[in-house]
Amino acid sequence: MKSGRKFLLILAFFAMLYGCSPEASKILVAEFGDEQVTLNEFENAYAKNAGGYDEAKDDSLSKYKNFLDLYVNFRMKLADAHSRGFESDPGLNSELNEYKRKVGASFIIEKELVEPALKELYDKKKLEFRVSHIMLKADTAGSTFWKDFADTLIGRINNGASFDKLAMEYSQDQFSKASGGDIYYITAGQIIPEFEKAVFATEAGQIYPTPVKTNYGYHIIKVTEKKDRKYKIRASHILIDFMNDEGKADTAFALQKVQEVASKIKQGEDFAVLAQQYSKDKGTAEKGGDLGQFERRMMVKEFDEAAFNLNVGEVSDIIQTRFGYHIIKLTEVIDFPSFEDERKGLRALYDRLYYKTAYDQVISDLKTKYNFKAEKTAYDIIEADTSGVKFYEYGKSSLHEKLKDVVLFAIADENYLFDSLVSRGKADTRYRNKTIDSATVAAIEKDFIGDMLLARKSETLDKTNPEFRNLMDDYKNGIYIFKLQEDEVWNKIKVDSTMMVNYHEKNKEKFTSPDRVDYSEIYCRKDSVANSFYQALQNGADFDSLAKNYTERNGFKEKAGRFGLQEVGDDVLDQQAWALESEGDYSKPFGSGSGWSIVKLNKKVPAGLKTFEEARAEISGILQDSESKRLEREYTGMLKERYKPVIKYESLEKAFKEKK
Repeated sequence: MKSGRKFLLILAFFAMLYGCSPEASKILVAEFGDEQVTLNEFENAYAKNAGGYDEAKDDSLSKYKNFLDLYVNFRMKLADAHSRGFESDPGLNSELNEYKRKVGASFIIEKELVEPALKELYDKKKLEFRVSHIMLKADTAGSTFWKDFADTLIGRINNGASFDKLAMEYSQDQFSKASGGDIYYITAGQIIPEFEKAVFATEAGQIYPTPVKTNYGYHIIKVTEKKDRKYKIRASHILIDFMNDEGKADTAFALQKVQEVASKIKQGEDFAVLAQQYSKDKGTAEKGGDLGQFERRMMVKEFDEAAFNLNVGEVSDIIQTRFGYHIIKLTEVIDFPSFEDERKGLRALYDRLYYKTAYDQVISDLKTKYNFKAEKTAYDIIEADTSGVKFYEYGKSSLHEKLKDVVLFAIADENYLFDSLVSRGKADTRYRNKTIDSATVAAIEKDFIGDMLLARKSETLDKTNPEFRNLMDDYKNGIYIFKLQEDEVWNKIKVDSTMMVNYHEKNKEKFTSPDRVDYSEIYCRKDSVANSFYQALQNGADFDSLAKNYTERNGFKEKAGRFGLQEVGDDVLDQQAWALESEGDYSKPFGSGSGWSIVKLNKKVPAGLKTFEEARAEISGILQDSESKRLEREYTGMLKERYKPVIKYESLEKAFKEKK
């Protein structure tokens, strides 16, 4: 079966959602056979097809009626599928289970791992922490000196020793030790995940109880402040640098100047006007000092701290940075975007920092759950082999004889053979031409194990996850409908040559073609080369031979420059060829795209009626479509005769009246 058509059917036949208002669940919109269709079922199906409840509630009654007709037909087909025993069809069940295993793995990763993590990350990024740390070296193999020393320092801090003093004395982070270990404000996604996890688990004023190990060493972490984070702010500033009017460094002059400006602000003078007059930041002065929007940590620390502590409209005291003296005015606090607006950025951040660790933990948990057992026999055989067999050569090699029955690993007492891994390697362009060695096998096996564990969990996922259960119901309905359409419509379509010839004879005027021209081309990137070929043609050279050997249009040398029959449109090649009078005539060189062309006329076909052969494919499509619609009407009519549906259009007047 063609999966693309199945998915179209799934979308077209709008599978159902559940969970509804009590009132809507009692109102009937249709009955057929022994089944009933409630208003709630109709609303859920319609809303899903329309793109949501809000979109659906504003549609017209006539649209509701048309949809109900289609929906009842859909439900009758499912009833017919049930009567035919599709639930026990081995082929359909095999396809359904295969889909469950494949889609289930992606569902588990996206819905049970990534999606909750993105929402958690979004919420975490609304908080910020001011953090200090004492960083110590990592221990070498077999040593615990730095770990023990970190524990000792934590004990001293808990007994009243100054964190700041210990940081200045012992921390090996040269950037923060001078400030007592202060690394300023952070939020989720800005620091190593292990460090971040400890920060979010620590209350303000407390230290994390144990040393945190990262690639940089051991960290003793203290949270000095925790608060709601401002997403972004907008501020303006006036900068007075450390230079006097003569261009010499003079901090006293600068301080006096900035104090004068500060006094004018306090007296009520306009901040933007003063920025234009006095600010030495030429990039912002003409805009009244406006710096635009910025996040925490985008400015130097002193500036950042002052700006983020202001309220909108408030002006700071004089702030000194390495650039000079600043006066800052906060003009706007920008609200957090919605989760959906942030989703793309959150996903990129999650994939970069968190995904691998989270995925590995999921697989580790599944290994325990499904009694995973690894076997090393295959690796021993591979390491002893010196033949250098590549994956694509494996099937005919002596290595295959040694490994074909060897178990690679087991999941829930089901053995997975080495040959299964080789099949994956041969199908993957990264590995197909690589030699079968331990490192490459281990890389493939890691992905293989993960996929198989997720597939195993998928087998029962519909029992525990309602959303996945609904997805599987959707797909099951889709393959049932596809099977019915195949049996009752597509496989019964019979369109033969006699039918097509008769249709053409009766409808010739419907099949017309525009002017068409068959031509060949010699294409050159330089006009001088094109002119030399034109001169050669004038001297008797064969056009096709020149095109075959010299045309520079990609893919046309092997065709001797021949384009075949083309409709004459706006393309300059078509028009130049059509302008030639006789077959075999060729044009002078003319500009064509980024080069030069000479075209030869092979054949002209003026506009007119298409021959039967020219119209054959089009006629076949028309007749197949007509037959398909006829057979669909017959099948639907048979269902109506069997189930005798009763449609209660009047109930649709109550559709989407209750807010969900």
